[in-house]
Amino acid sequence: MYQALRPSRSEFVPVRHLSYHVRLWGRPSADRPPLVMMHGWMDVAASWQFVVDALAEDRFVVAADWRGFGLTDGGTVDNYWMPDYLADLDWLLDHYAGDTPVDLVGHSMGGNAVMQYAGVRPQRVRRLVNLEGFGMPVLKPEQAPERFGKWIDEIKRLHRGEMALAAYPAVDGVARRLMKTNPRLSQDKADWLAAHWSAARPTAEGEQRWEILGDPAHKIINANLFRVDEMLALYAAIRAPLLAVEASDDSLGRWWKGRYTLDEYHERLKSVPDARIARVEDAGHMLHHDQPAAVARLIEEFTAA
Repeated sequence: MYQALRPSRSEFVPVRHLSYHVRLWGRPSADRPPLVMMHGWMDVAASWQFVVDALAEDRFVVAADWRGFGLTDGGTVDNYWMPDYLADLDWLLDHYAGDTPVDLVGHSMGGNAVMQYAGVRPQRVRRLVNLEGFGMPVLKPEQAPERFGKWIDEIKRLHRGEMALAAYPAVDGVARRLMKTNPRLSQDKADWLAAHWSAARPTAEGEQRWEILGDPAHKIINANLFRVDEMLALYAAIRAPLLAVEASDDSLGRWWKGRYTLDEYHERLKSVPDARIARVEDAGHMLHHDQPAAVARLIEEFTAA
């Protein structure tokens, strides 16, 4: 199994009536702002371990499990909303950074969240790194009736128990699933991640099943239409320099089949006053697993100033 070079310490922080689980590496320093790293959908804070281990220097790193993921509870909700992530992040920065602007990193869903947050609270972000947080395809107003209906239907399915996540008889089943989803993931890293992505839970029959640490309510679509004009307004309000990092595999091409492309994403990035794009070779969407050394180098070079 993978051996962490810089083991994290774990603590829980009260955030908006929730108990937020946070992993910490290094110690606060008056000379460097915190490096805050926010994971993506169906991921966990421990997922940053490989990048933290690849950093050339020790640094105070803060990584939280978003609400309803990992060891952070989700409350009693049956669906999740992006504005809640932004407010949660604000609470976390109050606790760990105070008035100090941070270097903020997000992957995928977390990348989308930190991009929006940096537009809402530009004074709180010194440097911004977005790893494959592309946003969503354009949705048209006439799609609203169908989308609201689908949202309601999915919530009903959730309450009927029809959207539960898969469970596995042993933790190695979770590791195999991770490797199937990401063929570049090595066995040692998959084994290590599986123990953080899942937990053993007793069944009614007295056995144990390993369940993914993610609330199935995250599978519910967002009822609101994604509005590009609102997103571009948030992008335009960002004051921090942005590094937008892409993997060599075209995730958008695979996900959206031409409905949303890298060219469209690059066009949106023009709304950010100070943005540059970097690419990580031989990597897919989980580029922080595939090429942690390359990702760590990009982050350190970009946040060195």
